[in-house]
Amino acid sequence: MSKRCQVTGKTPVRGNRYAIRGIAKKKKGVGLKVTGITKRRFLPNLVKKRFWFVEENRFITLRLATSAMRTIDKVGLATVIRKLRASGVTV
Repeated sequence: MSKRCQVTGKTPVRGNRYAIRGIAKKKKGVGLKVTGITKRRFLPNLVKKRFWFVEENRFITLRLATSAMRTIDKVGLATVIRKLRASGVTV
């Protein structure tokens, strides 16, 4: 299963991890030096959550980012489900 939010579409983002050594100039050192750069991934904060869908009188399970739960609180579950079904997602 892909690491993708069903509501917002958030996916992992690529970035770098920096290995740094030295003493900062404000601490009377010669400055910080980057000694290594490695690739890394920033993963979305995904959770599997069950919501009670009143219109159909049943539970709906969604895999979504925690920020998407705030979206559902704001616009309502029925609106989110309607948009998902319009885009072709089976819920």
